[in-house]
Amino acid sequence: MSESLLVVGSAGVAAGGVFVRRSPLDGEVVTTAAAATGEDARRVVEVAGEAFAGWAAVGPTERRALLLKAADALVGMRDEFVKAMAEETGATVGWAEFNVALAAEMVRAAASLTTQISGDVVPSDVPGLLSLAVRRPAGVVLGIAPWNAPVILGVRAIATPLACGNTVVLKGSENCPRTHQLIVEAFRGLPPGVVNYLTNAPADAGEVVEAVIAHPAVKRVNFTGSTKVGRIIAKTCAEYLKPVVLELGGKAPFVVLDDADIPAAVDAAIFGSFSNSGQICMSTERVIVDRTIADEFAEAFARRAEALPVGDPRGDTHVVLGSVIGPETVARCNELLDDAIARGAKLLCGGKAESTLMPATILDHVTPAMRVFREETFGPLKCVVRVDGVEEAVAVANDSEYGLAAAVFGKDLGRAYQVAGRIESGICHVNGPTLHDEAQMPFGGVKGSGLGRFGGQAGVAEFTDLRWITLQTTPRTYPF
Repeated sequence: MSESLLVVGSAGVAAGGVFVRRSPLDGEVVTTAAAATGEDARRVVEVAGEAFAGWAAVGPTERRALLLKAADALVGMRDEFVKAMAEETGATVGWAEFNVALAAEMVRAAASLTTQISGDVVPSDVPGLLSLAVRRPAGVVLGIAPWNAPVILGVRAIATPLACGNTVVLKGSENCPRTHQLIVEAFRGLPPGVVNYLTNAPADAGEVVEAVIAHPAVKRVNFTGSTKVGRIIAKTCAEYLKPVVLELGGKAPFVVLDDADIPAAVDAAIFGSFSNSGQICMSTERVIVDRTIADEFAEAFARRAEALPVGDPRGDTHVVLGSVIGPETVARCNELLDDAIARGAKLLCGGKAESTLMPATILDHVTPAMRVFREETFGPLKCVVRVDGVEEAVAVANDSEYGLAAAVFGKDLGRAYQVAGRIESGICHVNGPTLHDEAQMPFGGVKGSGLGRFGGQAGVAEFTDLRWITLQTTPRTYPF
């Protein structure tokens, strides 16, 4: 059986050969994975389609028990996930362990939904007509997950769909095929064909994804990744009339009002900015500070950032900043840094990187004329934007194509809450970091950050069909 084209309970063999994933730290080959073709993809969908009727008929209590066992299996595989994430993505031990813990909670939260998929009795004008709005499993769901939070986002792509009675195909990231395969292995206790896994070489991604979306058995698609690729996925889904949930890029604003608790705001900004080296869709990207406290905040922010340890997570379990995903991130951040400094920004700490072990870097006095103000760095490069008052803070926060996560700090909770309500984002935290997720919450963005929601009852709505079914309980008369 091919190692990475895995159909649970069945043998899967890729016709396209294999591809390799190299470590971002030293370039050594760390994973060899199956390079699926479009025909391989269609075959995997057929397996999932054949398993759908049986899984949809499984009772909610049994479905919940199987999901809870998968959650326990994820936790039991923690060390395997830590090793795979360090090798494939350069992730730190802390980030990998957090991934496993939250992913397990996501499965448990999804398991709790199995007995909460309900409907409504809708009043009808027809005498004796019982009119029901009921939710039913949709069919096969394609989940496409990225590398940056691979366990969290891989599990999120499949957990609620499974709880709703759908079968799933998880398309793993080319950057972490082994990590995503481990997720599928944790679900081995489910019936054959319910959870399926597909990998492809980078050059074949378009062919493979379209082959899956085009298949008649696929009824839903969910994608987490860049806004650029999300637009391509959305267009493909539109062509085949497939509903899609998209969680895309971000440029999260972190607003510090003039009455903010500065030490608390610095703590949250550090956590939100530099967890996983800033490679998270919710990462703080723009720190928007009232000018009256900007000097104090910027000094404390930079002091904390330059003390964060950087290193190879495979040899040092205490590093905060491990490797970024590859040299492309280094080049992008260096370009943004050069552009900002050339246009008048002040470097507070860090600087240009020469390897994927990038230091925490902060720019102050950033303006909209600089590329870093608008472009997602997806790395440990952050900017401080100084503003005069609440109105300018809100305007700057909303001056972005993105709208995923945001944060507002201020001691006057009423005012801070009002500011949060005016920020154009799917998520906003008052006196908390931009980086925050809980399994049961409705997660998603607005504007260029996506469509639809994961989590809780919002996820149930996304991954089921709402059907109108009537029962005529008394004789009915007709006009002719």
